[in-house]
Amino acid sequence: MHIADGVLPLASIAAGWAGTGVAAGLTLRKVPFEALPKAAVMTSAFFVASLIHVPLGPTSIHLTLNGLVGIVLGPLAFPAILVGLILQALLFQHGGVLTIGVNTLMMGLPALMAYKIFDVACRFNFRHREAVAGFLAGALSIFFSGLFLALWLVTAGREFLAIAKLALAAFLPLMVVEGLVCAAVAAFLAKVKPEMLERTSHATDNPVSP
Repeated sequence: MHIADGVLPLASIAAGWAGTGVAAGLTLRKVPFEALPKAAVMTSAFFVASLIHVPLGPTSIHLTLNGLVGIVLGPLAFPAILVGLILQALLFQHGGVLTIGVNTLMMGLPALMAYKIFDVACRFNFRHREAVAGFLAGALSIFFSGLFLALWLVTAGREFLAIAKLALAAFLPLMVVEGLVCAAVAAFLAKVKPEMLERTSHATDNPVSP
């Protein structure tokens, strides 16, 4: 899912860095000190999961867990993913250094979307809501990451259109896998440590029947 250096035009790279700078600044404005250990754990999980690649033609797919990072860290997910991508690029050459901004937007924005999807779904009071909300958050985060990847590749020229379509299609089975992983973790955390799940509202306080 990483985009390497030398693929995108300079305008796309610049836009990626600009967007990442703005998003990182906004999400870091009010970070509580006590959230840093949790952020470190989730950054490590994201870092390790993204290192395991499965080749698929001219591209490759891998678990990202950006949806899980989103539902656990909330807004802090974006800078956590930024740190993870920087370490991957510098230590293991996964993705390019110049495209860190683009790759962060590609994975960080869907993580923030997953955070909101999980929050909204959990406002409704139904059985296994955390598992269902986790599945939706995990699956849709991958969908949007794949969509952003395809859009970035299209900016590189029409010759990348076929690769963009292949990459987007490859994300369909990955959506199911990531959704199941997020569902399982969300359901487990809801039982043993519900405070780990970052939410802007708590359905237990004001349940709404679907």
